[in-house]
Amino acid sequence: MSRIVRALSVALFFLAGCGARAADRPNVLLIISDDLAARLGCYGDPLVTSPNIDRLAGRGVRFDRAYCQFPLCNPSRASFLTGLRPDTLRVYENATQFRKNVPDAQSVGQTFQKAGYYVARVGKLYHYGVPAQIGTDGMDDPPSWAERYNPKGADVEEQAPLVKRVELDAKTGKAVLTTGNALNKTGATLSWLEAEGPDSGQTDGKIADRSIALLEAHKEKPFFLAVGFFRPHTPYVAPKKYFEGYPTDRIVLPTVPADYRASVPKPAFTFRKEEEAMDDEQRRMAIRAYHASTSFMDAQAGRVLDALERLKLADNTVVVFMSDHGYQLYEHQLWQKMTLFENSARVPLIIAAPGGAKGAVSKRVVELVDLHATLADLCGVAAPAKLDGVSLKALVADPNAPWDRPAITQVTRGGGAGGAKRIMGYSVRTDRWRYTEWDGGKAGVELYDHDVDPRELTNLAKDAGRADIVVQMKGLLGGMAKPR
Repeated sequence: MSRIVRALSVALFFLAGCGARAADRPNVLLIISDDLAARLGCYGDPLVTSPNIDRLAGRGVRFDRAYCQFPLCNPSRASFLTGLRPDTLRVYENATQFRKNVPDAQSVGQTFQKAGYYVARVGKLYHYGVPAQIGTDGMDDPPSWAERYNPKGADVEEQAPLVKRVELDAKTGKAVLTTGNALNKTGATLSWLEAEGPDSGQTDGKIADRSIALLEAHKEKPFFLAVGFFRPHTPYVAPKKYFEGYPTDRIVLPTVPADYRASVPKPAFTFRKEEEAMDDEQRRMAIRAYHASTSFMDAQAGRVLDALERLKLADNTVVVFMSDHGYQLYEHQLWQKMTLFENSARVPLIIAAPGGAKGAVSKRVVELVDLHATLADLCGVAAPAKLDGVSLKALVADPNAPWDRPAITQVTRGGGAGGAKRIMGYSVRTDRWRYTEWDGGKAGVELYDHDVDPRELTNLAKDAGRADIVVQMKGLLGGMAKPR
């Protein structure tokens, strides 16, 4: 495409929403997967089957370098649904509802309600304790929605007592698989179940059912429908057929150098005794279950996307697919989230918008805190004056548009019942580098060169030849990681 033609296309795209009547504005379908790493077919994963999300990527822009602001459900979701950073909201754990600290924050749901949209959510948008709070409002924000629905399926009813989970045998010091009720354990336990019964009996299947019904009922006027699936969050529950595509002998476990842990500051790690004690076959079983849950979630997202097309709404709907944060599947010998490594901070993000680029990939570094501003801009809706995020509309129109913003991810350590001092870790990601400081650098520093070390296994922070890069990245972090 010539520069003139591309510039004209971008200009027309920017004018598309200006001055439009509410009835002419695009709809919004926001689909969020819980605890999903960028482990999908469209992100180049050689094993994961995700045909429906891959198909959506073919209709829009797949952001290859998108990052959460905090790799934990509540602070991340509060951040991207308000457009405010965790430091602005002062939400750093799963116990604080953001309005306790910032009662007048305007969420993206409120923004679209003010613009005359029908706004509803189905399933998990704000934080829920999983699986115990499935079927409740969890830590929802009622002002964000005109309607909200909390489906609950067999995975939290008759199947919950059948879940297999990883536990530490106190006598042998080895990890063992036990069968117990998932509702009696926290959502941080590695656990899974090859479930009997159809997709429709599971919570995510019921979420898809309700979402489709709402699309059918509200297709005649602008809507903002937020769909929050619970999978692949542990317990990794999916019907048996999804497990069949992932035999354990096809799963390759990540490795690290022999002296790896000594080269990285201790706060970077979140080792759990039962996870460290797992053997390789148990690790493969856990990864298999995670991928099966991902494919199950993809099938349910596909049903909603199919309904959007069947109802002839796809051409006038901004569709976003994303996760709240990334996830570690034994990379760095770690599991789950709450780290500042790439696997935990990076998220899948796909935006398919009317008039936007199709089947494109953007390598620009973007943040989830940008979601609120982006959706408002794409739909010609007035956003709050003070947001920490910025609109990605230019990149939706032209994925290679000029862009020089880095991404900031943060996480806490300590401060629990044991009385340890709470410290903060901040990480800044640019096109090439990731730089991380723990407690302002007093508890350690990390620097990774993604051009040659995409797995972040060589910490260059003490390399004399990279001293100038450390200074630059420290300055960049200091300029970004501040409350609004």
